[in-house]
Amino acid sequence: MVDYTEGAGYQYHIQTKPGDVGRYVILPGDPGRCKSIAAHLDNAEKVAENREYVTYTGTLDGVPVSVCSTGIGGPSASIAMEELVRCGADTFVRVGTCGGMQEEILGGDLIVATGAIRMEGTSKEYAPIEYPAVADFAVTQALSEAARTLGHPYHVGVVQCKDSFYGQHEPEKKPVGYELLNKWDAWIRCGALGSEMESAALFIVGSVLRVRVGTVLLVIANQERAKKGLSNPQAHDTETAIETAVEAIRQLIRQEAQVGLAGDKNP
Repeated sequence: MVDYTEGAGYQYHIQTKPGDVGRYVILPGDPGRCKSIAAHLDNAEKVAENREYVTYTGTLDGVPVSVCSTGIGGPSASIAMEELVRCGADTFVRVGTCGGMQEEILGGDLIVATGAIRMEGTSKEYAPIEYPAVADFAVTQALSEAARTLGHPYHVGVVQCKDSFYGQHEPEKKPVGYELLNKWDAWIRCGALGSEMESAALFIVGSVLRVRVGTVLLVIANQERAKKGLSNPQAHDTETAIETAVEAIRQLIRQEAQVGLAGDKNP
């Protein structure tokens, strides 16, 4: 029986240890997606499973790459990143879903996030609210290029992150609905592309820990289009987002191998 007690070498929540995970990690929220994402890797095996955290490790172009679910929201996502970094990871790609916010964004499109609105609580325990939640430039560039190369429709820009799913979808039922509705209108007027729950925390934690983080999201639907009586196609298959994340990591591995960084822990 594996000893997961403090001091045994395993991280308390994700239950991995150094050597179990690669430098590059794909972060879905849903643990149910880990197996299908790991199928894109070579020789992937499950290395840990505990609570909402399921971890697989395989290789891409001979380089170790892992998949680890984060659960829903910033608190559990930040725990996963903290513990994965302690195990040697330093480059992360969140693969998830979101709702579109701008009229031109359709269900089935991808969003590559350049930054995130910090309308959540986790990041406030890492950095003052004035500090921006921004994605790593190299990872974001690789994700954008991967989406373009694969021919997937995509948008690049800022996303909004919240803690309450139903605070977004049923704000009028909440005692503070007046504030939620006013801020939602502000985010749209500022050009926010989509709404989700994890990227703001991951970007801030990544900045604090000095690791690289990027995000690619599948747009499930667009409630703003529905409000205006426009067609509102829905999509639930995250395969295009997964393909984009995998291709982006391949690009990073190849680029960094050319300059001798593939094994360097300080990008």
